[in-house]
Amino acid sequence: MTIVQDMRPDETNTPSALLDRLSLVLDAFDGRESLGLAEVVARTGLPRSSAHRMLDRLVQLRWLRREGRNYSLGIRLVELGSLAVHQDRVHAASVEHLQHLYRTTGMVVHLAVLDGTDVVYLDKIGGRLAAHVPTRVGGRLPAAKSALGKALLAAGGRNEPGDAMIRDLGYAVERNGALQGFGCIAAPIGPVGEATTAVSICGPLSRMPFDSRMTTPVQLTAHAIWRSMNSGVRVTPTLQRRNILRSLPTAPSVLAEG
Repeated sequence: MTIVQDMRPDETNTPSALLDRLSLVLDAFDGRESLGLAEVVARTGLPRSSAHRMLDRLVQLRWLRREGRNYSLGIRLVELGSLAVHQDRVHAASVEHLQHLYRTTGMVVHLAVLDGTDVVYLDKIGGRLAAHVPTRVGGRLPAAKSALGKALLAAGGRNEPGDAMIRDLGYAVERNGALQGFGCIAAPIGPVGEATTAVSICGPLSRMPFDSRMTTPVQLTAHAIWRSMNSGVRVTPTLQRRNILRSLPTAPSVLAEG
């Protein structure tokens, strides 16, 4: 008697499984500049031989870069990430307005999007001060611990303590949250129920007045970005129709850098 075995494809070699493992490997580098093979194995749970083969292949594709025994993100990922950011509608509409906000306030300016329970930074502008704020484009922070996240969660309809006030004010603040020693002010880009992106300024608590001198420019910038995103589309007028940040004086700290 001949026994015919059920020749099912190896589930570990299906396209979806391969993509899952690829994602595991690349996600292992989150927050780390470089990793060795043993660290990748520990972070992903993949067999050592499989991880080694995948790392070598990713190096060949320029998704990763190898220096000695360590691996780091490669130039191809940088290229793709940069392309994705610059093609993003919100980012394209915000570049000029973010520059105006930085020149007006002298604080580090962030543009971020809500992704689940985190905010992901799309842009960061800040001159010399930027080096002292531990954030980076593509980096994440828990939404509940950041002004950006609080503004977006409240705008999305969350009803935890303080959310109603954030919606009424049109902005959120954070002191000594995820960034110790710093304060941030953030405003959602778009009306309540539609905003998925927000803009913020961040600086040392000793230099950050939490009043209209800082809150107004942030709100004006959020409105200006929203109008730019909807250029050619009928939108409800909000605040001034022109970007009055252009007419405001440049912050002394920015002038000192010139």
